[in-house]
Amino acid sequence: MLDESLLDSPEGLAEADHRGLLRGAAEAGARVRTAVRHAAEAGVNDLKPDGRPRAVLIAGPGAAATHAADLIGTLAGAGSPVTRLAPTGVAPAAGALRWELPGWVGSVDLLLITTPDGTEPGLSLLAEQAYRRGCSVVAVAPSRSPLADAVNGSHGLFVPMATAPYDQEEPFAASAPGVLWALLTPLLALLDRTGVLAAPPDVLGRVADRLDRVAERCGPAIATYSNPAKTLAAELADALPVVWTEGVSAGPAGRRFAAALAELSGTPAVVAELPEALAAHSALLAGPLAASADPEDFFRDRVDEPPALHARVVLLRDRPIGGLTAAPGARDLALSHDTPISELEPEEGGELETLAELIAMTDFAAVYLALASRA
Repeated sequence: MLDESLLDSPEGLAEADHRGLLRGAAEAGARVRTAVRHAAEAGVNDLKPDGRPRAVLIAGPGAAATHAADLIGTLAGAGSPVTRLAPTGVAPAAGALRWELPGWVGSVDLLLITTPDGTEPGLSLLAEQAYRRGCSVVAVAPSRSPLADAVNGSHGLFVPMATAPYDQEEPFAASAPGVLWALLTPLLALLDRTGVLAAPPDVLGRVADRLDRVAERCGPAIATYSNPAKTLAAELADALPVVWTEGVSAGPAGRRFAAALAELSGTPAVVAELPEALAAHSALLAGPLAASADPEDFFRDRVDEPPALHARVVLLRDRPIGGLTAAPGARDLALSHDTPISELEPEEGGELETLAELIAMTDFAAVYLALASRA
């Protein structure tokens, strides 16, 4: 059950936020600026690459590396294929994970290692393997970590992860907002220099400004009725989020939202891109999860019986879209099954800015749902 009264209590939210999730979301813009500075100090802006790498490989543990690979792959397009190297092992622990380079990797490829831990022996071994093959290596991880020692110098380029003083108070959540931007930003700056995508310093500055504006609109001091993130969290209470995305940039935001809901609040979610989502999820909306599936629900004892789980569509659109759009069809399908729908659409701007806004708003919503559900 969601404690909606907690949503409008900044003090209560702060007391419940043992992992610093709200601070991470609010400081996302500052993390971007710090990460840009760290990248510059590490020499990223001075690089003079001969051309784009043939392929970009991304390795790291958990959701942070997965989301970074998804976002970079979307922004890069088909110019340099982006592949995430999934780890193997018997447990999701730093000492148990191992990564392997594909047999075709060589001197024309680029390996990016990203981790909020840095103690994984498997990543240090991966960096050495890439070095022996002549593959360029860039790592983003906490400073003074074993990975920093393995990559620094002749083996590759190391960029310290942007951290805050409270980061060491609690273990990192892989889907935490601060972790994503601290790891992703240096990679964007690097890939801009190599020509894989467009993320020059002025664009990253606008991304930081956009994240600051979202924090002002969605912060804990803003009441629910005028706070889109708190409103979405309240709407998703006792619901199965059915996340539909439209537009290239909205896809990674939707997939990250589903992962953050699962990790931070224990809320399962399904996600698909329009227009295919209409066919993929039509049976789901017509089944027992539809709001119209239980006509006796109106007479349920609201005090003694737990609420029934019903679907709620969350439509994420990466920008105002003119011309062809499946949004009207999505609304018609949802409402024809008495399924409520929530919509989020960013302000106009560049692709990276609108993507950042969608990620930031849904990050805040996932955090509020996690905190208010555990009260």
